[in-house]
Amino acid sequence: MIYIHQQAEWPSFTWAGDSISTTLAAVRHRQGRLVGRMEALGFDLQAEAVLRTLTEDVLKSSEIEGESLDKQQVRSSIARRLGMEIGALAPVDRDVEGVVEMMLDATQNYAAPLTVERLFGWHAALFPTGRSGMTRIAVGAWRPPEVGPMQVVSGPYGRERVHFEAPEAERLPGEMAAFLDWFERRDGTDPVIRAAIAHLWFVTIHPFEDGNGRIARAIADMALARSEGSSQRFYSMSAQIRRERAEYYAMLERTQKGGLDITGWLDWFLGCLDRAFDGTEEVLRHVLHKARFWEAMAGEIFSERQRAVINRLLDGFEGKLTSSKWAKLTKVSSDTALRDITDLVDRRVLEKENAGGRSSSYRLVEPTRGWRVKAT
Repeated sequence: MIYIHQQAEWPSFTWAGDSISTTLAAVRHRQGRLVGRMEALGFDLQAEAVLRTLTEDVLKSSEIEGESLDKQQVRSSIARRLGMEIGALAPVDRDVEGVVEMMLDATQNYAAPLTVERLFGWHAALFPTGRSGMTRIAVGAWRPPEVGPMQVVSGPYGRERVHFEAPEAERLPGEMAAFLDWFERRDGTDPVIRAAIAHLWFVTIHPFEDGNGRIARAIADMALARSEGSSQRFYSMSAQIRRERAEYYAMLERTQKGGLDITGWLDWFLGCLDRAFDGTEEVLRHVLHKARFWEAMAGEIFSERQRAVINRLLDGFEGKLTSSKWAKLTKVSSDTALRDITDLVDRRVLEKENAGGRSSSYRLVEPTRGWRVKAT
């Protein structure tokens, strides 16, 4: 098997511009309209949209690699780093902080040059303990020769299927120097096409022992931010890749086992990006829904606990809200939690979902039913 990086002309990628020109033009047009539409929102709505998008991006990029992060920790970490006020912030684990730090550096500082030192910093942030699971790895450094061939495999032990084998460790300094030189050079290639190429090129080099997929997607997001000239993120490419994970890996494998014509990969990437734009409608729906709620509540007095839990519900609370969960979230007694809830039920902000007793759960009153606050 000859991989793409073993081709004589590597990394001189080619593609059929005519076959993707229509798709590229449509994607670029939609991208411009989307960014313009979201930037027309008020500052608070725009900030909420960015927070929601970045949270989704961090969560889904990790999920692609089989890692599940705590949503509230991710949201808290992003909000704190962006200087956003979202009430009480959840304590954040070091591994969550590292993923958030990398993603924000890529997107908020998109214009800064991508360098070896910067990549090493991202990698060190992803693995703050120097381990991937139970295995110690080289952190903030290219993968060393002694770890042997870097392979992407699947299947049970002893019967693994090799999907891809990366370049030998000895090649990495030269390979990465060529990649970084290209990434910072302006050669007339459309910026969105550059994002697609950068993603493929980096993940094919596979320069680190672990974390290559997440860093490749961060680099692609950085290139997309450059294509828009904005650090504001209103769509998540990682979230869409997560939805299409099987096809993502299949397309990578086909491309990495093929020649240097990457038309197929570019076509898939553009299509995936276009579908990622669809998620912006959900983001917009969410932020407007939340804004309408608080506009309806203007003039009403809520305790800090009540406001914090209501925001959790508006942001997509997982599971059922019960008095015991309220007590745990706000660190109060069961009696205090029940008083908080009863007050909101009396004011028709919350309603009971099921029969009484210890199993009672509550939900927000939907706007179609009216958020008319009961006079007290």
